[in-house]
Amino acid sequence: MKTEITVDQLKKKLDKKEKFVLLDVRNQYELKYGKINGSKLIPVQEIEFRYPEIDKGEEIVCYCRSGNRSGRAAEFLRSKGFNALNLVGGILAWKKHDSSIIEY
Repeated sequence: MKTEITVDQLKKKLDKKEKFVLLDVRNQYELKYGKINGSKLIPVQEIEFRYPEIDKGEEIVCYCRSGNRSGRAAEFLRSKGFNALNLVGGILAWKKHDSSIIEY
């Protein structure tokens, strides 16, 4: 099973308007640094309590600042039966690739 997604792969999914959940697992205060448009915020420390809010039938792409926390979140979600991927490099990698859909 695939566990990671690159910035290029995510960009293609967004351009094709594929249906999936983009899950931001950073903390609320980190939103001031920007977020990818259309993402849902559930901080990683809340994921084990709030994962029922996520549609289990959808693919999930998790991201954080650099990819560490989102990797843990994606792993947890997979343990609960979700199809969850980690964005390699997080929002830092995304900003280097395409800052056009970052909102502040």
